[in-house]
Amino acid sequence: QVQLVETGGGLVQTGASLGLSCVASGRTDSTNAMGWFRQAPGKEREFVAAIKWTAGTLYYANSVQGRATISKNNANSTVYLQLSSLNTEDTAVYYCVVRTRGEYASDPDDAAEYDYWGQGTQVTVSS
Repeated sequence: QVQLVETGGGLVQTGASLGLSCVASGRTDSTNAMGWFRQAPGKEREFVAAIKWTAGTLYYANSVQGRATISKNNANSTVYLQLSSLNTEDTAVYYCVVRTRGEYASDPDDAAEYDYWGQGTQVTVSS
């Protein structure tokens, strides 16, 4: 079992930046990748970014490419997401995810690739 706790959400204005953190605990020795998804009200859940835990390979959704930076700290099992130039379309609950089943079987943007999900943290961007 892996537990994930996200922090860093909040209310920001358009154009601002925001950093999210996610700490994993439990069986973190099986971590293959960590990432972020988000879900806005009335919309489908969507992939944001992911990072391979050993290789450090990065993956970003087109919607945040150039505005998002995902990074990690293996020592404390933490993944970070930095978002800049926020706009109202970034308003969503952001979920931290982890994959523990080995290398990706499909695309990193497929929610089914991830084994554990955090409770989510709300990010609201006001105009």
